[in-house]
Amino acid sequence: MGLGSGLRIGWALTKKRSVVVNIAGQKLTVKSDADETYIRTLAGYLDRRIEEVRSSSRPASSQKLAILVALNLADECFQERRKRGELKQRVRDKASDILTYITKEQRKHASTKN
Repeated sequence: MGLGSGLRIGWALTKKRSVVVNIAGQKLTVKSDADETYIRTLAGYLDRRIEEVRSSSRPASSQKLAILVALNLADECFQERRKRGELKQRVRDKASDILTYITKEQRKHASTKN
């Protein structure tokens, strides 16, 4: 379940459950119709990413830390989208090759029957 399929933190008007998570030392209540385990997994992932950036770059403020983490996550998202697009294209190409092969074989088989 991705962000577009259920995790709406505090805004959507669907049935909600409250999940308390701890991210970067901040206790947050997340209201969502998403599964609690999923929310906790996201929070844990974000907490680890914040710690990675904090330990490697020592940003001067929590705002700069948040921006650096967001930039890293955006990069990760864009890289995954690019990979998904490349994979989709390879699947399309392979499907086209298979269809071409099947069509040739059908024609060959049809011509030997006549």
